[in-house]
Amino acid sequence: MGNTYTIKSLQRETAAAVDFAAEGNLVTITRHEEPVAVLVSHERLSAILETMEILADPEAMNAINADRKGVGKTWRLGDLKD
Repeated sequence: MGNTYTIKSLQRETAAAVDFAAEGNLVTITRHEEPVAVLVSHERLSAILETMEILADPEAMNAINADRKGVGKTWRLGDLKD
């Protein structure tokens, strides 16, 4: 079992391919030796979609970039209110 399946082999080994993807791996599906699809776990797809949402949000990206530059607000623990 690997991470690439032809459509024909996927028909025979669907459970193994799904199990492999569920472990966090990407499964490439080919037709005529060309990649045509990828099988990915629900958890990994959710993470990809969340990352895409963050990357598409200018406000979130500005905050991330400011943090990377060391720019941002900081407070001392004693100054925080309950």
